[in-house]
Amino acid sequence: MLEPRTIEAIADELLEAGRTRTPVPLLTARYPDMTVEDSYAVQQLWRRRNEEAGRTLVGRKIGLTSKAMQDATGITEPDYGAIFDDMVLETGCTVEWDKYTHPRVEVELAFVLKDGLKGPGVTIFDVLKATDYVVPALEILDSRIEMKGRTIVDTISDNAAMGAMIIGGRPVKPDAVDLRWVSAILYKNQTVEETGVAAGVLDHPANGVHWLANKIAAHGDSLKAGDIILAGSFTRPLWAYKGDTVHADYGPLGAVTCRFE
Repeated sequence: MLEPRTIEAIADELLEAGRTRTPVPLLTARYPDMTVEDSYAVQQLWRRRNEEAGRTLVGRKIGLTSKAMQDATGITEPDYGAIFDDMVLETGCTVEWDKYTHPRVEVELAFVLKDGLKGPGVTIFDVLKATDYVVPALEILDSRIEMKGRTIVDTISDNAAMGAMIIGGRPVKPDAVDLRWVSAILYKNQTVEETGVAAGVLDHPANGVHWLANKIAAHGDSLKAGDIILAGSFTRPLWAYKGDTVHADYGPLGAVTCRFE
C-alpha cells in the first residue's frame, strides 16, 4: 500500500494533468507496488478535490465490461469512475477536441436511476427495478496518464479514462425492450467503423450496474436516485480527430451524434 502523502501527490498530479492536457508518465512504472486499492484511493481523492472546486457528481461510468474493450486494453476486470455535471453533453453538440488528450469514442447505454442502490448483495433484478429509464449514449475517453503500457492501476487512478458523455436517442423503460439485444452502428464521417450488441457488456448491460453498486459498497459508497450510470462500451474505442463527425445509430432507440472541432 502507498503512503497517504504519495496518494495525495498522485491525485494532485492528475488534477494538474487535466488542466494542462499533458499526460503524466505511467504510475505503475514509477510505483511498481501500487495496488488496485491504492488507485481507487487516488481516484476518490481526485474526485473530492473536484467536488471542492465546485463540480457536482451526477453518476458513474463503468469501464472494461466487454470482451471488445478488455481485448483492446489488455485489462481483464471492470473498473469505474466519476461523472461530473459538466461532463454530460447532449446529442448534436460540438465537442472541443483540444479539451481532451486525443479523444476516443465508445457506444454505450446509460441507466438513469429513480431509486438508490446500496450494496453488498445488489442483483440485476434490483437494478432493473431501481432504473427509471435507459438511454443511448456515447462516451468520450480522455487520458491524463500516458496510454502505452497502461494497467488497471493506471486506468482506475485516471478516473477510468472518463472525459465526457453525450446522451441522445429515445429513453425507454428497462422492461420496454430486451436490453441484451439493443444494437448500434457507429459511423465516423459517414463510414461504418464499429457495430455492437449490448449483450457484449457482461451478457446484459444491467450486470455492470449491480457489479458497480456492490463494488463501491466496499468503499463506503452507494448509488443515489437520479444518478446516471454509463454501463460500459459494446464496441472498441474509436479514435476521433478534429473535424470528425461521429454518429451512432441505435435503430428503434434513435441516434446520438457529435462533431469534433
